[in-house]
Amino acid sequence: MLEAFGAGLMSIFQWPAFSFMLIGIAIGFVVGILPGLGSGTALVLMLPHIFRMEPVQAFAFLLGMASVVATTGDITSILFGVPGESDCAASIIDGHPMSRNGEAGRALGASLMSSLIGAVFGGLVLAMAVPVVRPLVLSFGSPGVFMLCILGLISVASLGGGNTLKGLIAGGLGIFFALVGLDRFTATPRYTLGQLYLWDGIPLVPATIGLFAIPEVVNMAVMGGSIARGDVGKIGGITEGVKDAFRHWKLVLRCSGIGALIGIMPGIGSGVAQFLAYAHAVQSSPDKERFGKGAVEGVLGPGAANNSKEGGALIPAVTFGVPGGLHTAILLGAFTILGLTPGLAMLRPEQNLSLTYSFVWTIVVANVIVVPASFLLLRQLVWLTRVRVSLLIPNLLMFIFIGSFARNTFGDVITMLLFGVLGLLMVWFDWSRPPLLIGLVLGAMLEKTLFISVDAYGTLGWLGRPVVVILTLVIFAIVFLSVVKRLRQRKNREKFVVTGHRAFSWGALFSLAMAVFFALAIWDARTWPSRARIFPMAIFVPVLMLALVNLVKELRHPRKKAVTDVWTGSPMNQDLVRRRTAGIIAWILGFFLATWGFGFLLGFPLAIFLFLKVASRESWTTSILITSGSWAFIVILFVRLLHFPFPEGQLFELITGLFLR
Repeated sequence: MLEAFGAGLMSIFQWPAFSFMLIGIAIGFVVGILPGLGSGTALVLMLPHIFRMEPVQAFAFLLGMASVVATTGDITSILFGVPGESDCAASIIDGHPMSRNGEAGRALGASLMSSLIGAVFGGLVLAMAVPVVRPLVLSFGSPGVFMLCILGLISVASLGGGNTLKGLIAGGLGIFFALVGLDRFTATPRYTLGQLYLWDGIPLVPATIGLFAIPEVVNMAVMGGSIARGDVGKIGGITEGVKDAFRHWKLVLRCSGIGALIGIMPGIGSGVAQFLAYAHAVQSSPDKERFGKGAVEGVLGPGAANNSKEGGALIPAVTFGVPGGLHTAILLGAFTILGLTPGLAMLRPEQNLSLTYSFVWTIVVANVIVVPASFLLLRQLVWLTRVRVSLLIPNLLMFIFIGSFARNTFGDVITMLLFGVLGLLMVWFDWSRPPLLIGLVLGAMLEKTLFISVDAYGTLGWLGRPVVVILTLVIFAIVFLSVVKRLRQRKNREKFVVTGHRAFSWGALFSLAMAVFFALAIWDARTWPSRARIFPMAIFVPVLMLALVNLVKELRHPRKKAVTDVWTGSPMNQDLVRRRTAGIIAWILGFFLATWGFGFLLGFPLAIFLFLKVASRESWTTSILITSGSWAFIVILFVRLLHFPFPEGQLFELITGLFLR
């Protein structure tokens, strides 16, 4: 065993395996920083290049890329509030407020150091778990996975902006979106509105980008100035963030353990890991009111879990051939390409055990390399928070649209815009977005594991399994503590501004829309086959009851956060806020029309130039330089290197069609 462990380390430092790992790390660094490009997409694009590689070289290349994406993805999430990866959404909740408060360096230092600790922890877990993992995975089974998903959803919903009720409703809305598409059991189209595009379900990446990135761009445009509202170099720089990781070392290790455990559970993925880690960070803190406003613990927890889960996710893939997440599902494709078979052959010293341990060392060494490299660049990256948002917005929109177009369909871009509208409404009316995202991530898994549990153990028999009982007690404890916290802190809530009927009626109207939405979802499901409608009915009926209770609360106690609380705490003129909001929404639609009409390669430069000249009123020199640089970046990275299939504009197709006639 020890001999194989050492052989795995030596194999990744041999030439050319080490060079391939460095190339993978470089690609992963860039992919993580670019909003929405997606590590899954990058891994798929890189798969054709491994056919002539040896297994050690191929996995050094692929794992080197995959294992650093979550590390660098937090950089974009913290600086701009735009998730570099959907796996990094939880880092936005406290990381970006820290950036706006002038603590970008501290947040990034904390994130990177916790990521390094989490990666090393995940690698060690993989190394130690190889001989003993089978009993652990089998002990959970489908009932345990189902309850673990419920635990993740309840934990995040209980943190729903201080309002557990709204958090649970938002989680139910996320489950609704997760159920859109063809039912896996009966092939019944559910909530597809007759659109073939929706048969495959709602894609996670465009939904995540819209939900989090669009409201942040609107926020930037409304506030103006730069991202950071304070002095970036003031208290709590990069070194302070590193110290935070060691000050809260127990939290970092616990969240690393959460990430590794979630990674082991097949198919759950990091969406659960990051939010469970965030929930644990909040629940274990004596001062919960700081979270969502810039608490460093809210950065440390998800950062550690996102990286430790990579090592955990490899365990079921290597031992059972079952993917622990998207990355490992793609890596199993690499197994097939290279003629490898997961299972006992990967665990035997005389066969591929040293290769298995090379996976461990690749994860650890890749992060050991990329974290110091990131530290060297952090001061330049933090400097970006001082750049005027009027210069950043057009390029952020460019990345947002490109990231949403990853599946080569404008339907994904429309999905992103619709979720952007939903995200804006949730921000304006004080609804938490993370529960919706976790519901979207977990919805399909909840339905699948529930049916498997019922089929395997009976309608109620699965409830008596020890792991289910334990997790149920944990869930009740979380709900109980959440209720107690709200009762004790009722007088210390955030101050709300009671306005007139016109102001508060919009919040009540949004709550009414939620109730009507779930009522229509239940009505639509009534004609489906029983297998297809049981789960939606079981979820949406209680959620409808919760939505009605929330509506009554909104009508009885009309309250709405003032604009100062929603955005940054600084008072602003209401008319100015409305004008700027309407203006940036119009420009976002303009970007969509430009890319739809003229194609990405012509539409983006045109939209960026017009935004800089008309909206930002920049000089001709500045506008031309930024536009040219952005266009060159698109061509070099996405067209030349990644061979991204950008479509022609629809206007060109219409004109061509007219001439052909």
